[in-house]
Amino acid sequence: MSSKWFLLLQYVALFSVILFQLEPRVANSGNIIRCLNEEREALLAFKQGLIDESGILSSWGREDEKRDCCKWRGVQCSSKTGHVLGLDLRALSDSPVDALKGTINPSLLKLQHLTYLDLSWNNFSGSPIPEFIGSLGKLSELVLSSAQFAGPIPHQLGNLSRLQVLDLRFNNLFGSGNLDWLSHLSSLIYLDLSDCKLSKFSNWVQVLSNLRSLTTLYLDYCDLPPISTPSLLHLNYNLGSNQLHGSIPLAFGHMASLRHLDLLSNQLREVPKFLGNMSSLKRLVFSYNELRGELFEFIQNVSRGSTKNSSLEWLYLAFNEITGTIPDLGGFPSLQILSLENNRLTGTISKSIGQLFKLELLLLSGNSLRGVISEALFSNLSSLDTLQLSDNSLTLKFSHDWTPPFQLFNIFLGSCKIGPRFPKWLQSQNQTVALDVSNAGISDIVPDWFWDLTNQLYYLNLSNNEMKGKLPDLSRKFDSYGPGIDVSSNQFDGPIPLLPPNVSSLNLSKNKFSGSISFLCSISSHLLTYLDLSNNLLSGRLPDCWFQFDSLAILNLANNSFFGEIPDSMSFLRSIGSLSLYNNSLSGGLPSFFMNGSQLTLMDLGKNGLSGEIPTWIGESLPNLVVLSLRSNKFHGNIPFQLCHLSHIQILDLSLNNISGIIPKCFHNFTAMTQEKSSNLSIISNYYYNLGLRGMLMPLIYFDKTTLTWKGGQYEYKSILGVVKIIDLSSNKLGGELPEEIMDLVGLVALNLSNNNLTGQITPKICQLKSLDFLDLSRNHFFGGIPSSLSQLSLLSVMDLSCNNLSGKIPKGTQLQSFGASTYAGNPELCGLPLPNKCPDEESALSPGRDDAYNTPDEDDDQFITLGFYLSMILGFFVGFWGVCGTLL
Repeated sequence: MSSKWFLLLQYVALFSVILFQLEPRVANSGNIIRCLNEEREALLAFKQGLIDESGILSSWGREDEKRDCCKWRGVQCSSKTGHVLGLDLRALSDSPVDALKGTINPSLLKLQHLTYLDLSWNNFSGSPIPEFIGSLGKLSELVLSSAQFAGPIPHQLGNLSRLQVLDLRFNNLFGSGNLDWLSHLSSLIYLDLSDCKLSKFSNWVQVLSNLRSLTTLYLDYCDLPPISTPSLLHLNYNLGSNQLHGSIPLAFGHMASLRHLDLLSNQLREVPKFLGNMSSLKRLVFSYNELRGELFEFIQNVSRGSTKNSSLEWLYLAFNEITGTIPDLGGFPSLQILSLENNRLTGTISKSIGQLFKLELLLLSGNSLRGVISEALFSNLSSLDTLQLSDNSLTLKFSHDWTPPFQLFNIFLGSCKIGPRFPKWLQSQNQTVALDVSNAGISDIVPDWFWDLTNQLYYLNLSNNEMKGKLPDLSRKFDSYGPGIDVSSNQFDGPIPLLPPNVSSLNLSKNKFSGSISFLCSISSHLLTYLDLSNNLLSGRLPDCWFQFDSLAILNLANNSFFGEIPDSMSFLRSIGSLSLYNNSLSGGLPSFFMNGSQLTLMDLGKNGLSGEIPTWIGESLPNLVVLSLRSNKFHGNIPFQLCHLSHIQILDLSLNNISGIIPKCFHNFTAMTQEKSSNLSIISNYYYNLGLRGMLMPLIYFDKTTLTWKGGQYEYKSILGVVKIIDLSSNKLGGELPEEIMDLVGLVALNLSNNNLTGQITPKICQLKSLDFLDLSRNHFFGGIPSSLSQLSLLSVMDLSCNNLSGKIPKGTQLQSFGASTYAGNPELCGLPLPNKCPDEESALSPGRDDAYNTPDEDDDQFITLGFYLSMILGFFVGFWGVCGTLL
């Protein structure tokens, strides 16, 4: 018996040895290496092709302690076979440092059991997606989104018959050949090709209709041609940002089981009635289209046939041209999101909104809604977490001790009348992350309890009110990632306190803050992109800690009392797009390190004490400059011809300096001034704003503004700055003639060359400046006659040619005679209207019997007789009239 047991034990031991050799990774002991040698080497070869700047793959290696590849970062293995099943190497943030670069090695083909591959959010520098990925036959999920791939989508991906998830969104990819390869992916459930260019494929609907397992489809920004045939019956359907136009495609009328329909950002104009047949519809997204008509008709079409039992949860109609009032929405009891912002809605807010018990987002900003909103509207909205009513004509009238039934994450009430007292109901909102009560008529001191609620805020806007008092120490009040703070256009005073060290946007302009701005050196993060401290009472030297602001795109310190030289650390402002130091007392030369600001569109250093010559690098290193103002400084020397490289320049103001020499003939290279019309009303600079989530940034635009001398006054231009095209070289020491080449600048609106030493004749080609509204050539040494072609400038409203050596007769024309005599004063040899002195030819032509500027005695008699005649007639009429009436009475 014992021999049998011994034999049995031998078989068990032998079997265990064999099993151990064949399946070395079955053991759970931490001392046993589970990784297969061949797959380990394949992964290491894959690593060799990559550039890993931040050590993401530092756990990968051949060292003894790193031999088990199943423990490597991003590697997932089978617990039974030890084969590599998944490779998850997506970048953990949007920082370039955290992204893998390089090439993808074909050694991945040795991972024949690979079912999951994610390389998203890395940077493969425009290389194509490797065709060999199509040979990884067991792949069920392939995620390559936002990885900087470029080129055609490889048709070899059609070989992945087991693929269930394919995500190629937000690369620079396009479809080549045809899309038939997609129809081979019979197991596909989720497909996202957003931002892949598919404009050439009119049969895309037919191809996708073969994917019977597909439930979720995203084709945003694909330039898709219109839909013509019905198909795709059971999808979550996202076709945002394409070329769909006209009415909603009839194909959707056959999709009775459709649950999600997203047609965001197309050119759709009409909503058909058949949408009411979609009884399963839960999400309807039509924002950013061109939808017209009454909102009542739209709601009626959507709810037709299912008014009382509608399952609709999302209704996005924002940024369209929908008109009318908000109708009764009681037919949508399941509604969670109502987005109607930026349309043309009028009237009051429907009381039926207060019965949408499940409502979470109420977005009505940017319409023409009016009326008073009381707390009764919100009494049943306990699920509400976002309230957006900005930019309407609404009044919020709540009792002082009202406590809302909701906790709002986002509160946007800009331009709603809330004041004059600071809204106390905000004290109950302890989960708010974004608050905008700008332009709300609040003229109160901000209560202390409010600053205790800011810990979670990533966006605070209190601007354009009349709030008073001093700001507390805010350095520990905002715990969110990269908050944005805007308290501009109020009456806050005192020194600027310490601010959150990771602030990303800061606007304190148009207040009464005083003292230095040394607080900037306590901002240690690299998140700051927007800083506006203009129009305060700030003083002192500029701090020398700008090296930490390498992301700063907008800097405005205008209209303060800063002095001293511009600090060297400003050379680190390599992302700067708009720079204004206007109206301070800064001195010294213009630092050469500003040439690093290749993104600059506006540079306004006017009204300071800067000196030296105008640097040549302005024209050589700032190719995007649109506004350059160095007015009212102490610059001397010539105007460098390198400025002619500024092809985008629209405002060039070098006035009130000591600049000499001649005006360069190459000014005609100012291409933007040679165009009569501007494509944009405003001049903008781009910057990014933190969304409150780590790594989530939103691109924004900043409307540049600058102070210009216009028709004798100084004005700040912002919203129409883009249409103002000006050359102002006045009050310098420029000599020589006015170059004819300037007459090619047909888009020029204002030309001011006054108070210089210019000479020569005014060229007849000046008539080419058809857009000219303001012309000042006064206080120079121009001679000769005024060209008659000047009268062709029909838009000219202000002109000054005074104090020159002009001679001869002022050309006749409605335009030139409409100006006062002061326009031509100080030119002794100039004659003709509107000047009182007559030209010699006019005086010799006068005769007693001729009508002229002066009346003869006979003419005076005729006027008197005529006047007496009419007076006699009027008097006779009244005498006769009352004579008859008196007889009758």
